Amino acid sequence: MPKKLKTYQTSLGFYDQAIAAPSMKAALQAWGASSNLFHQGVAKETDDPDIIAATMAKPGVVLRRPIGSDGPFTESAELPADLGEGEARPRRELKKRPAKTAKKQARKIDDRAARKAAAAFEKEERRREAERRKDEAARARERARRDKAVAAAEAALAKARREHEAKAEEIEAERAALDERAEAEQARWDKQRKKLEEALRRARE
Repeated sequence: MPKKLKTYQTSLGFYDQAIAAPSMKAALQAWGASSNLFHQGVAKETDDPDIIAATMAKPGVVLRRPIGSDGPFTESAELPADLGEGEARPRRELKKRPAKTAKKQARKIDDRAARKAAAAFEKEERRREAERRKDEAARARERARRDKAVAAAEAALAKARREHEAKAEEIEAERAALDERAEAEQARWDKQRKKLEEALRRARE
């Protein structure tokens, strides 16, 4: 049986955010929070009837409104018009209302509506999980494509290096052979030159 939903509220960046979720952990996951905002005092379970009604109408969906405003929570909220020059307002702590105020203002949700909201939350969670799996699969495919391209480039570089080294060795061998021929030719010429110079010297006597 789906767990009963509660409405949680926090302030992140330029927005107040609210969601109907079965637990604080589920709310933090939906908000994409990297730390426990409830322990930090910037998130709480809300008893505001209007916020509860809005989130229960779209369980599992993160609703927003400009931070500091009293307007309704919606899926797409505009930025607040009175932001400072390039500065975001600091997070403000959310204070819990007295218990008796909560009892007076909290709007009752019958069991049937609660079950329906909880089922809708689970459906939204499954949709989000499917999106996450889809994104992970896309990232895995991109990593595989990149790894394949890197492997192909590395293989091409290694092949070109081997070919270069083979040609360099061949050229070096040819150079060594030419040096040997040059030395032999120089030795032959020196021997011949000496004989011819000696013959020339004798002819002049």
